Amino acid sequence: MTPKTTTPDGLVIVDKPSGFTSHDVVAKMRGIAKTRRVGHAGTLDPMATGVLVLGVEKATKLLGHLALTEKEYLGTVRLGQNTVTDDAEGEITSSTDASKITRAAVDTAVAKLTGDILQVPSKVSAIKINGVRSYKRARDGEDFEIPARPVTVSSFTVYDVRDAVAEDGTPVLDLVVSVVCSSGTYIRALARDLGADLGVGGHLTALRRTRVGPYKLDSAHTLDQLQQELTVMPIAEAAAAAFPRWDVDDRRAKLLGNGVRLEMPDEYAGAGAVAVFAPDGRFLALVEEHKGKTKSLAVFG
Repeated sequence: MTPKTTTPDGLVIVDKPSGFTSHDVVAKMRGIAKTRRVGHAGTLDPMATGVLVLGVEKATKLLGHLALTEKEYLGTVRLGQNTVTDDAEGEITSSTDASKITRAAVDTAVAKLTGDILQVPSKVSAIKINGVRSYKRARDGEDFEIPARPVTVSSFTVYDVRDAVAEDGTPVLDLVVSVVCSSGTYIRALARDLGADLGVGGHLTALRRTRVGPYKLDSAHTLDQLQQELTVMPIAEAAAAAFPRWDVDDRRAKLLGNGVRLEMPDEYAGAGAVAVFAPDGRFLALVEEHKGKTKSLAVFG
């Protein structure tokens, strides 16, 4: 009789292929890892490729906290055309000659979209408006508004500006860009708003996520590679990479395990989620400081 293999607790960093939804990747991973306990931290649109962080088994409890971390993207913005979805997946709604747009004008418009800004997500996003997904309302033909939300664009860099001609013959400009931003920032909304500011319209034609928090493309694996060999980042290693680390002694480890709220050192005040480790290296819990004491966010050890 073949012994039952146990799926390890940890993160799987996937290089998501184009055409897959984040849910498609989760479904595929359930088959590869032979467990139902798989989730993802932060979605990627079907068109986009790159880093998608999955949690397996107990590591699913980390995902909500990992989703809040900074993200980095490489993409292509086409100036001169608007689409229904603000990306290449949707039908074109307008075309305008963008050949006269100067690099200086592009840089000025990009600067306005850098820093702490208010952003209106795309109408075909997964944002919920009164409990209903925005994309469903849009699909049903509803007329509605999405309130602007504060996001942070730490950097928005244009690497190259290329003259191109769209399929309908319109002269357009393709910008190769990189963006570092907070969770909840829509890159296709940046493309739309950049085009709107320049008066010619804009949408996203390609997007690759190169980083989620500390997890980069160089540690990501394709689904085909994972099918051959499931590579799981142990939960302790994943937590140590993503959160401030607090090593406690045996006494405190036992108290924490018994639900006692510990006094937290001043250095962790306002640090957000903190990973607590036992002397033997076990990852015990994710906690945050509340009135000087630990408040458990998720317990592992």
